Amino acid sequence: MRWKPTQILLLLAIFIVALNLRPAITSIGPMLDIIRVDLTLSNTQVSLLTVIPVICMGVFAMLAPILNKAIGLNKSMYLMLLLLAVATGIRLSVSSFSILLLTALAVGIAIAVIGPLLSALIKQYFPQQVAAVVGIYSFGMGMGATLSTGLTGVFYEKANYHFALAIWAVLAVLGMIAWRVSSKHPMEVKQTAGKSAKKGENPWRSKTAWSFLVFFGLQTALFFSILTWLVPIAVSNGMTLLQAGTLLSSMTVVQIFMNIGFPIALQRFQSRTPALIGILLIGIVSIGFMWTSEPLLFSIGVLLMGIPLGGLFPICLLMPMDATDTAEETNTWTAMMQTGGFIIGGILPLFIAMLYDYTSNHQVTLFVFLLLFVAMLVLAIQIGRTASKA
Repeated sequence: MRWKPTQILLLLAIFIVALNLRPAITSIGPMLDIIRVDLTLSNTQVSLLTVIPVICMGVFAMLAPILNKAIGLNKSMYLMLLLLAVATGIRLSVSSFSILLLTALAVGIAIAVIGPLLSALIKQYFPQQVAAVVGIYSFGMGMGATLSTGLTGVFYEKANYHFALAIWAVLAVLGMIAWRVSSKHPMEVKQTAGKSAKKGENPWRSKTAWSFLVFFGLQTALFFSILTWLVPIAVSNGMTLLQAGTLLSSMTVVQIFMNIGFPIALQRFQSRTPALIGILLIGIVSIGFMWTSEPLLFSIGVLLMGIPLGGLFPICLLMPMDATDTAEETNTWTAMMQTGGFIIGGILPLFIAMLYDYTSNHQVTLFVFLLLFVAMLVLAIQIGRTASKA
């Protein structure tokens, strides 16, 4: 596989922009208890700082094709990265919970638009290397999540939680610079209709698209719930905060390797379903290990959890790409999938927080994680049967 210099620059820009799609949310997790105590909040209230952006990523995902048609891809990307930088940077000097919620709203809107635009861009500019580029995209997102979960605590120790949350605005500024360097010629997602009646259908009327939506929602809920609650669960099992944080960072390292390795491996197979079912089964096994209070088994379970967490998102990105013919269709299908999917992915973690406020038992939290895996396994089998008939 040979890349042109312009493609390499664009790949670098995609990677740097992808770095921005998680830190403004995942940096909240390590600071969750600190923010809760400082602002005198309940677990449900403080969880809104991660729930609201995820829900907004769903509610505003359909802005992506609208903005693309209205002002073009380049201006849309610059505008959203600027919004992300400002919203994250404001956290440096604001301690009001209501203002933090507003920044969470802005972060969600920015990420909601960037995601589908990147998917459409990949479909159009890398039609023969979709899986490999999705791997780079997912790797960037995983790296951003890993950096934020691993370094936010370090920045907190050096300064305070305001600085630890706001420092990630730097990545958005770097994203704007990288996009400027790579896009000397204006890029656009072509507005051409698909020739295939099946593939060109309105995704809102497609059972397949709805299956993608629900599956994406369940994996999103699982991802953000685990990143938010893993440290508290580990601490409740007897680990120190440092041990729990180290374990979380170790899991995200496994996740990063899956982010880039899994999409590349998928290129060797005609059907993605067996691999998808395989990593879901690994997830179920990992919950079984985490259910024990034995530190070694719990740690093994957490490390295994990095496999489905790293593999599920890139395969979700590939689903609408596989089901569509053109970049415009990919943009529409991805926006539809993320619209409903992120709403589901935001509501379920809020439910988990409320459940924990009520039960004070993280075994219940793990049981909810198990139910999410089982539901995704059923959906994966259904999606695989639909694809085999296509």
